[in-house]
Amino acid sequence: MNKTAALKFPRLATSSKKKALKRITLNLTSDEAQNLEKYCEQTGIPATDVIRELIQALP
Repeated sequence: MNKTAALKFPRLATSSKKKALKRITLNLTSDEAQNLEKYCEQTGIPATDVIRELIQALP
């Protein structure tokens, strides 16, 4: 992927190294789940990506 595409679409930028994945289960209240679903519908971003990006933004 070229640098311009990586800057415009940061979620699409990938490294050549495979990272080990860990599956987790997340328990949400119905209000939290509705809020996440609404956000995903509005943005078109899958919930997995929303949660991953929020975790990556942690200090």
